[in-house]
Amino acid sequence: MYARIEELADRMTEKLVSCRRDFHKYAESGWFEMRTASLIARRLTDMGYEVLAGRDVCQDESRMGLPSDEELEKNCIRAKEQGADTEYLEKVKGGFTGVMGILRCGEGPTVALRFDIDALGVVEDASPEHRPFREGFSSVNPGMMHACGHDGHAAIGLGVAEILMAVQDGLQGTVKIIFQPAEEGVRGAKSIVDKGHLDGVDYVLACHVTGRESDEDRSSDITAGSGGSLATSKMDAFYFGKSAHAGSNPQDGRNALAAAVTAVQNLLAIPRNSKSDTRVNVGTLHAGSGRNVIPESAKMELEVRGKTSEGNIYMEQWARRILRTAAEMHDCTLEVKKMGEAFLLESDQGLMELIRDVCEKDLKTVRVHPRLRREADGSEDFSYMMKRVQDQGGQASMLRILTETAAVGHNRRFDFDDRDALPKAVKALSAVTCRLLSGDRASQ
Repeated sequence: MYARIEELADRMTEKLVSCRRDFHKYAESGWFEMRTASLIARRLTDMGYEVLAGRDVCQDESRMGLPSDEELEKNCIRAKEQGADTEYLEKVKGGFTGVMGILRCGEGPTVALRFDIDALGVVEDASPEHRPFREGFSSVNPGMMHACGHDGHAAIGLGVAEILMAVQDGLQGTVKIIFQPAEEGVRGAKSIVDKGHLDGVDYVLACHVTGRESDEDRSSDITAGSGGSLATSKMDAFYFGKSAHAGSNPQDGRNALAAAVTAVQNLLAIPRNSKSDTRVNVGTLHAGSGRNVIPESAKMELEVRGKTSEGNIYMEQWARRILRTAAEMHDCTLEVKKMGEAFLLESDQGLMELIRDVCEKDLKTVRVHPRLRREADGSEDFSYMMKRVQDQGGQASMLRILTETAAVGHNRRFDFDDRDALPKAVKALSAVTCRLLSGDRASQ
């Protein structure tokens, strides 16, 4: 079976590259992935998967950081113009852009594989030095760019789906292949978890394209897991006061900007916590209409993070207290919206060891990193899925797909070696899934 997996993955290399570059060219950021999701759903259907899409995948009220209805409609029209599958577009419009393919192979464990599909709000480089521009697959959608490898993740997911369908006779159990929207800003996973799709899952896996940094990285193709990412809460705070003339009757106004500024000063002074490394940042503050008008409203975008989930809870509690008190000081009202959230991400030791065992014993062309786990200091909402599975007694891991990159992630010149990374990722994830569903899980 494993030799066949490697053969199939090698044969589909050009298909994988073409798929990734198509997603790259038509980049869609979080909750706008309507073309991307509709084409993924069509591909899965054509392969023979049981396919869920739209509201069948995403819990409406659990979607965080949604764009406006007007923006969603505008991007739906664009998706149609750019070649979306019209049948599935009807299901995913309105920002219900999750897709799941299910393969049932009799009695046995359930393995979920998650692939994020959203782009970033980045303007892509348009110089000849940037390969996507030079070779004609840079983003045609202004202000949206696959600057973090999610175009590759979507292509990997489709490649794994094709291989698992081809080898299904050797599997015992169920596969759920989840294509998740809105990972950036840690907004999308919760809606899928709250829909119940991770309930009863025994193993959940994800992957992330990662640049090689060390000599050990350059002699490896994957790491078996990830850990150390920060738990985080993303919030928007809205202050509402009352406008008035700043010269003639300032006493009649209630300054929303003053409330917001008071909050900013105190947010950045939250006491440190010896039990957890923590972070806080106020990224934007918008308020006011003129120098002689008391500002009646203000909007602030902020985030807190913690090296532990407890540390993040500590920071969020402090932040909410400060936001509330600042409103009271300036006689304003306050509304706080949760825009994104993630837990601490820690891959399970037993599953990482199984992944290493598969790469060393079953695969000939995928080199596994000598260190099982790669540290990650950002935040990742795959942690929602991990936590749900781990809380049920299951196991989870996020593999790192090591390859050469043109720039760091979230940079306008980001690109990666897709001919190197994509087939190796497909091999590793397909082979690990097959091991988990073969009855041979002795390494755990």
